Amino acid sequence: MKWILGVGCRQGCTVDELAELALAVLREADCAVAALTGLATVDTRLEAPAVQALAQRWQLPLLGFPADQLARQTGVSAPSSAVLQHTGSPSVAEAAALLAAGSGAQLRVSKRKSAAATAALAYA
Repeated sequence: MKWILGVGCRQGCTVDELAELALAVLREADCAVAALTGLATVDTRLEAPAVQALAQRWQLPLLGFPADQLARQTGVSAPSSAVLQHTGSPSVAEAAALLAAGSGAQLRVSKRKSAAATAALAYA
């Protein structure tokens, strides 16, 4: 089974904030960090320090997708006009998780937010 954590963050988000939110999502799903097969986000955030640091901390591959591809992803439960305005896609965390998990993917935990980050968990 593939477990993918989709993440998004604003500029200035710290790795600690992103990790705290990510761990809360994993706890909600009763899923261990060790069960994750990757982190996913919009390609324009691949170089974000918090995203890079979390992938390194958890030793996970980091997958990025173009905003137009994320925008076409079905199964998103929480589209956001603000996210669309900033990224070009109405969803980053959910859409990236679903896309990276592959065919038949489902959300296990829909988008959760902190002050500067979002995270969602998908599996297939």
